[in-house]
Amino acid sequence: MTASIDLKAAGLTQHFGWVEDKPVQRILGVLEKIEADCVRFVGGCVRDSLFGETPKDIDLATTLKPDQVIAALKGAGLGVAPTGIEHGTVTAIAYNKGIEVTTLRADVSTDGRRANVAFTRDWVVDARRRDFTMNALYLTPQLVLFDPVGGMDDIGLRRVRFIGEAADRIREDYLRILRFFRFSARFSATFDELGLAACAALKDGIRRLSAERIGDEMSKLLSLPAPQAAVSAMAAKGVLAEVWPERPAIETLARLKMIDPAAPAPLGLAALFGAAGEGIDARLRLSNAQSERRRYAVVNARQIDPAMDERAAKILLYRMGAAAWNDACLLAEAIFLADTDTPQMRAGEFERVRSLPLRWPPPRLPFAGKDALAAGVPEGPRISAVIKAAEARWIGEDFPPRARALAIFAEETAAILKG
Repeated sequence: MTASIDLKAAGLTQHFGWVEDKPVQRILGVLEKIEADCVRFVGGCVRDSLFGETPKDIDLATTLKPDQVIAALKGAGLGVAPTGIEHGTVTAIAYNKGIEVTTLRADVSTDGRRANVAFTRDWVVDARRRDFTMNALYLTPQLVLFDPVGGMDDIGLRRVRFIGEAADRIREDYLRILRFFRFSARFSATFDELGLAACAALKDGIRRLSAERIGDEMSKLLSLPAPQAAVSAMAAKGVLAEVWPERPAIETLARLKMIDPAAPAPLGLAALFGAAGEGIDARLRLSNAQSERRRYAVVNARQIDPAMDERAAKILLYRMGAAAWNDACLLAEAIFLADTDTPQMRAGEFERVRSLPLRWPPPRLPFAGKDALAAGVPEGPRISAVIKAAEARWIGEDFPPRARALAIFAEETAAILKG
């Protein structure tokens, strides 16, 4: 039986102010002119607000067919994009804000990656094809909550639970295995045992998923403030090995997140697999920027010694740049803390080294190839030779000010031209 809760009467509206936003109200007004009670908020916006968080996106579910939604929006002069039309989703655009509107549906058939759908007008049918109970809560514009599958109880218990039979939901889309661990890491201190067992039993299904979907889900998990318990459970159940077969350094990941809970996914991967992660970038279809950040962190962390003197540290910082330096220091400290029984003895030294860019922002090289050309050095290898020689002297003199740097450059240019 579907439960309903009037959030206003229950005093639970304090995190739902977004319902009154102009773009939201404009889109609601257009759709409700077509049919009364045809649209409700659903999914993450409802769930996150009940947890006291600000939702990133707002999603609407509707009994209207996609062509009705498109016609209504266009007729009102609003923007519309058919972002997932094959599954009944269009994006409505009002005041430059996009809100996804999806027709209620039932999954007719699935292959573990994609679903063939049929549209429905039954809110309960739509709820039962979703993944977790906390994601199947529907909220009317009047802030009446409909709970067809017991999501409110699970939110109260902070429990991530599959709707119906866990194995059935997973076979509909094997990405739900990874989503189970990510949502558990985000919302729960424990794991639903039935869900955990089903994920372990069906872990082979991860092989059917595209690299992009796996990479996106793993990146979201590793971006969380405390993913280590979920990653540990994934490893224990054999799920993580389906993503990447090398042995994970979970304690290093835990230490990284202890130092910086906001450490991004590329650093999480660097902590988790280190040099054994070579190749994981392609496996997860990471962007070039993400791949580069992961790889440089692994390589650069080996060069960080908290006992190094300031002069040596400055040279390394200059070579790496401030952003890469910070990544390297974080990872080096995480590795150290994971490997020692007395981390407090040197943790302060890592902080001293990591904070160097605040005391000494690394300077830019004061000269470039165009300066060599202007000084009369002909194009070709002699330009790089003069830059390299002048840079080495500039570094050797501990990065003197611009006037001295240009004098060094002039001397090296003269030597090249004379030679």
